[in-house]
Amino acid sequence: MVKSIQYFNEECVPTFEKLENEFIRNPMDIATYVMDITRVLHQAGIRMIEETLGYLSQMLKESELRKMDWVVDRNGDKQLITSLGAICYPKALFKNKEDGERAYLLDRVMNMHSHERITEDAEARMLEEAVQTSYRRGGNEASILDSVSKQTVKNKIHRLQFPPEDEALVEKRAPRMLFIDADEDHVSLQFQQKKGDLTRSRNGHKNNGMITKLVYTYEGIRPESPGSKRNVLINPHYFCSDSESEDNQAFWDRIYNYIDTHYDLGRIERIYLNGDGGAWIDTGKKGIGGIVSTIDEFHLQKYLTKMTAHMKDSQWDAITELRRVIRHGGKREFKEVTERLRACLQDLDGTNAEYVAAGEKYILDNWMACKVRLSYRKMLPGCSAEGHVSHVLSSRMSTQAMGWSKKGAGKMARLRAYYYNGGDMLELVRYQKEELPEAVGAGRTFFTPTEVMRSEKNRHYELGKYMASIQGSLSNSIKKKLWFNAHLTGL
Repeated sequence: MVKSIQYFNEECVPTFEKLENEFIRNPMDIATYVMDITRVLHQAGIRMIEETLGYLSQMLKESELRKMDWVVDRNGDKQLITSLGAICYPKALFKNKEDGERAYLLDRVMNMHSHERITEDAEARMLEEAVQTSYRRGGNEASILDSVSKQTVKNKIHRLQFPPEDEALVEKRAPRMLFIDADEDHVSLQFQQKKGDLTRSRNGHKNNGMITKLVYTYEGIRPESPGSKRNVLINPHYFCSDSESEDNQAFWDRIYNYIDTHYDLGRIERIYLNGDGGAWIDTGKKGIGGIVSTIDEFHLQKYLTKMTAHMKDSQWDAITELRRVIRHGGKREFKEVTERLRACLQDLDGTNAEYVAAGEKYILDNWMACKVRLSYRKMLPGCSAEGHVSHVLSSRMSTQAMGWSKKGAGKMARLRAYYYNGGDMLELVRYQKEELPEAVGAGRTFFTPTEVMRSEKNRHYELGKYMASIQGSLSNSIKKKLWFNAHLTGL
């Protein structure tokens, strides 16, 4: 710290005065003044971090506790990318006297692996940017003064593990109704198993599609602000998965574990599952008893519109009739209406005939879900799954011309859900950490400065007049050494 203070006084302060003089001569250029001040502060911060780590390395070399078990094997330097910039500090390799193990003890004290070159804060900045834009920009934003390669960003994301989402709340929520919306996005792959293995269909399209799934729970909707026509979800929570790394049952188990630990199911009147009728969505009905499936308004209206496209000016009347039959009638009456639609077709083998057949099959296959949607449409919020898929998944993964690996697509989908759930990227980085082995003095007992002072004060009656001699505090340098030795005993 002493050298950093000296550097600040001798280098930074004169520079600040010079920059201030230049700004006063030209007060219209405040942007340059701010950027130059920021650059100098960044450099001072890097010098301070380097000095602190160098001080730790020196204390480790001088530590009597370390000398009991380890000897210096080789001296060297280490470079790290921090969120502030690249730093370089001395780091020694030590050898254990008993078993000959070699280790960088300073890395163990800081709970870092010897091969790590990026600090947690830089990784958090990297993920924060990569989840929103691209691997390249994530690498550029990892550090203010430096950057890492997009390959490094990719490797970090591919190795991500995500914390469980079923941690119980102190008090479970109990809304009157709970809603679950589900839909999927289609992303493009660079390859299936290895580069160059993509095949083409008869029409020339590559067989490079992959599904990423989105499910989110919420307790209803409310206006974004008083008097606003725009609605927002109440307590939404997002879940993402892919069709490769996690099967449907495991995905829905994860979702229902979250619901079970966050909601009092005995007090919820009804749970609605909104979807487009896909097979993987129907799997979700088996997770909780009494769940009610409903088709989302977007897909229902899409099929009704296509079925009646040939009706010209009478299209809206035909749609109204179909919706009335679905709501109040049965399948036989619905088929009668579709037969009348076919009778109005001029070309029985054309595209419109295919639309009528496809719409009829879709609605009949999801008959009860369509009936629930139209029967309770005033009570049910409109399913916003299409918009959420676009916002949560497509905007990052499929809107632009992107090609993914299967692992990369799956991890990015999970990371997007983590991000929109308000997850802390620094906490996610720390979740990846493993406990490193103890380095020095395991099992031995040492005391911190605070513990020493408290112990002696408790013996006041034994010490009597000598108590005054220990009322003074320990020097800062002694405190630092005691704190550091405490870390050496058990990491």
